Amino acid sequence: MKHSGGNQACFVLGQKTPSIRDLYSLGHKLGQGQFGTTYMCREISTGREYACKSITKRKLISKEDVEDVRREIQIMHHLAGYKNIVTIKGAYEDPLYVHIVMELCSGGELFDRIIQRGHYSERKAAELIKIIVGVVEACHSLGVMHRDLKPENFLLVNKDDDFSLKAIDFGLSVFFKPGQIFEDVVGSPYYVAPEVLLKHYGPEADVWTAGVILYILVSGVPPFWAETQQGIFDAVLKGHIDFDSDPWPLISDSAKDLIRGMLCSRPSERLTAHQVLRHPWICENGVAPDRALDPAVLSRLKQFSAMNKLKQMALRVIAESLSEEEIAGLKEMFKAMDTDNSGAITFDELKAGLRRYGSTLKDTEIRDLMEADGRIDYGEFVAMMQKGIAGRTMRKSINMSVRNNA
Repeated sequence: MKHSGGNQACFVLGQKTPSIRDLYSLGHKLGQGQFGTTYMCREISTGREYACKSITKRKLISKEDVEDVRREIQIMHHLAGYKNIVTIKGAYEDPLYVHIVMELCSGGELFDRIIQRGHYSERKAAELIKIIVGVVEACHSLGVMHRDLKPENFLLVNKDDDFSLKAIDFGLSVFFKPGQIFEDVVGSPYYVAPEVLLKHYGPEADVWTAGVILYILVSGVPPFWAETQQGIFDAVLKGHIDFDSDPWPLISDSAKDLIRGMLCSRPSERLTAHQVLRHPWICENGVAPDRALDPAVLSRLKQFSAMNKLKQMALRVIAESLSEEEIAGLKEMFKAMDTDNSGAITFDELKAGLRRYGSTLKDTEIRDLMEADGRIDYGEFVAMMQKGIAGRTMRKSINMSVRNNA
């Protein structure tokens, strides 16, 4: 398979753009994702600082990958002007990269800010969730479903102003029409709505995700938790919300009422973003108490945040130690094995896929690779291939298939 547009300078954006280097000087690295890296950049004409997300075109293997990048840029332009959504400044393309220049959010992540601040109350959580649900309402009113709301996708423009919180990542967002049903499973395990797992969903899924964030903001832990990804999914589908453990006995009934309305398993009965914003716990001069929450909430929040960062770092180390050809090969391999297009591979799919690639691993060895989970997503697949027995025996065949198809 040929890499999409590697040598066609305008393949992704569809038109020739000025060279980013004529307009901006790129500075140090701010972050790393699956497809690209975000850098600090400075506009040469004004000296103003921005963030620049540079997406490696060689990693855009399929037509869908290219469409995803185009859509992300289109959606950012479509949402431009809403105060709690990061502003796009422009998009540029050169032979190797697509660059998205946007407002710089240098105030850090939401959880880090909460942890640093010390005093933390239901009132503070209400102010924060109001901003997050405000973003959801703005998206929905403009026909956009976010599909990947999570605390790490919200950054502060400056660290002294909690109201400067901005949604920064629209990589999984899509346009929707009223009544349209989506089937592709996307999002992050803790935050995914039950109807997404059942592959029959619409914009209501964003409200569920915001409800999960609210539960975490108030208690420090996610409402649906397990040791494995499959365990988390089972808990999401059961939909049982724990309001008995600490700190819930000391949390207001109004907060619990709002969470129940947002984490309602039936999308048709779930609160809309607009209804959430009118709830007494959240609205202006609302009933959310301002007394400090149990200090254990902050320390749990700290642990949860640290665990997420560790996971991201581990995946990044793995991804960065693979060559681009290997990653491209793994992506193609993952898609070929994911026969039901669920976005995750079952034991049977992995076993059949490994056989096709000539692997002689025993069933027990494959089960060991999958650990306790029973299903693995793309990130885990890359990690598994890097560290596992399959990683050693199969990298040759990945390289060969990439070379043969290039």
